[in-house]
Amino acid sequence: MSFLRRKLDDLKKPFEKGQKWEKYAPAINAFDTFLFVPNHTTQTGAHIRDAVDLKRTMVTVIIALLPALIYGIYNTGYQYFIQTGEAFTFLDAFIHGSWKIIPMIIVSYVVGLTIEFIFAIYRGHEVNEGYLVTGLLIPMIMPVDIPLWMVAISVAFAVLIAKEAFGGTGMNILNPALTARAFAFFAYPTYMSGNKVWVSEASNIDAISGETILGTLAAGGNVNYSFFEMFQGSIPGSIAETSALFVVIGAAILIATGVGSWRIMLGGVIGAALVGFLFNLWGANALMSFSWVNHLVVGGFAFGLVFMATDPVSAAQTNKGKWVYGILVGVFCILIRVFNPAYPEGVMLAILLMNVFAPTIDHYVIQGNINKRKKRWASALKTA
Repeated sequence: MSFLRRKLDDLKKPFEKGQKWEKYAPAINAFDTFLFVPNHTTQTGAHIRDAVDLKRTMVTVIIALLPALIYGIYNTGYQYFIQTGEAFTFLDAFIHGSWKIIPMIIVSYVVGLTIEFIFAIYRGHEVNEGYLVTGLLIPMIMPVDIPLWMVAISVAFAVLIAKEAFGGTGMNILNPALTARAFAFFAYPTYMSGNKVWVSEASNIDAISGETILGTLAAGGNVNYSFFEMFQGSIPGSIAETSALFVVIGAAILIATGVGSWRIMLGGVIGAALVGFLFNLWGANALMSFSWVNHLVVGGFAFGLVFMATDPVSAAQTNKGKWVYGILVGVFCILIRVFNPAYPEGVMLAILLMNVFAPTIDHYVIQGNINKRKKRWASALKTA
């Protein structure tokens, strides 16, 4: 490692202050901090000593994402071979899924990081590690057969409009990954819905059976999957959203490391379960009659709740606010699923909606705390 450290130091010399390529220092520094822990510390202002920095946080999230991603790659191949009726092994399915998904990840990182580098150089600040997670999340929540150029445009829109327009990492009010998906959903609806986009299309068959469970229910159809299949994730859907089992593994990693808020996750489950149970009692349509337990494991609910609703930038910050925020994400997710068949997924719009209201929730929580302290102080003065 010392050899690599010396080589990087040599490469950085032309980018140092006062040198020829000083303007491009953020780009070379980004590679340095990706490989090594930054060697600079806060010198002024209020600060604390902590071993956790943004890079370690982002790497932890990526590690938590890997189980769902690996299963999503396998499930992409599995759904393909189920269509064709061919005999296949785990390796066959994984290779096919890799050929479909890895190019999407490459496009996401190339386009997103290029824009991040350009803005860092233009504004004269360092490249932040925030896109390490966003760049992986965007392909994971897309349909498998979406064209790569659509992925590129969606990434560019998310980075430019949802992130850089607000000042970059830590300043955005909307989750960038969900913004990319929302843009693709409204800009290219035929590639984001229907029964042909959720499975890797086989050219040698005429009919494709790849509608999602929520899409089938919204159309009034019947679901033939068992709870175990829905929980495991061997069903059509976005690349890495289908398996609640592997999402739960990721949630355990985020909670154990303190990176993800268990209050938001549990609040979301409580909100969705409560509303889903009440709709089960009503039972006016197929989505209302769909068991509240099944609502928690199908679609992108689990994935969105764990990896995007808990985004520390766009979510509520106060402890009470996290409970309110999480419960409302769960409530609105089921409400959108049930009452708007055009958007049977629900969780995407629910999280984006609550991203907008998160600052308001925190404001009233803090204001309530202040008012409580004022009343306590006034009461103490009266009794003195």
